[in-house]
Amino acid sequence: MVHHTVQVFAPGCLPLFLTDGFKEYTAAILTHCGRWVQPPRQTRTGPEPKPRWMPLPTLHYAQVVKAYRRRRLVRVSPRVIFGTLGGGQRVLATRGWHINTAFVERVNLTIRHQVAAVGRRILTRCKSAVRVRSQLILYHTYYNFCLPHASLRVPLAHPQPSNGSGSVKKWQARTPAMAARLTDHVWSLRPVLLFRVPPWPQPVGL
Repeated sequence: MVHHTVQVFAPGCLPLFLTDGFKEYTAAILTHCGRWVQPPRQTRTGPEPKPRWMPLPTLHYAQVVKAYRRRRLVRVSPRVIFGTLGGGQRVLATRGWHINTAFVERVNLTIRHQVAAVGRRILTRCKSAVRVRSQLILYHTYYNFCLPHASLRVPLAHPQPSNGSGSVKKWQARTPAMAARLTDHVWSLRPVLLFRVPPWPQPVGL
């Protein structure tokens, strides 16, 4: 997951990473956001110190550690892995946020509600990683092109009449794809399924 996330970073962009206490995140993030550093020599004699793989100076990574007692959450505390606590808080302060994992937890819950194979074992043909990935691709397409988000709507310059009770339409519904300027309208699922994707590179030698 970290590998695929890093592939879509803008050049020179190194965002703030916030995760739970899963230990493997640290190694994955350091692998993709590190560099070789030559330690200074401590003595005049002896071999040169070996280069060490160290995090980039601009890397900020913190974990949200939750403590439970009798299956109830009693404490949430941040743990800084790379960078400083103040540096991470300054990045989030511009939007009025604080160190937490609420956003990714909300995304995970949404995915589990839409893709049954992610949340539990089911009696469908989704028995392999390839088929799970196909379901996730369809879900992501629907989520970004077909599903309007209330947080992305914008007010209309002039309210428009609507059918039914006679109330006027004050907001323009928008999807994430519209907010990213990839499209100018809300798609329905049928045009998405019938859309002709440009051909991708085919394997050589077939």
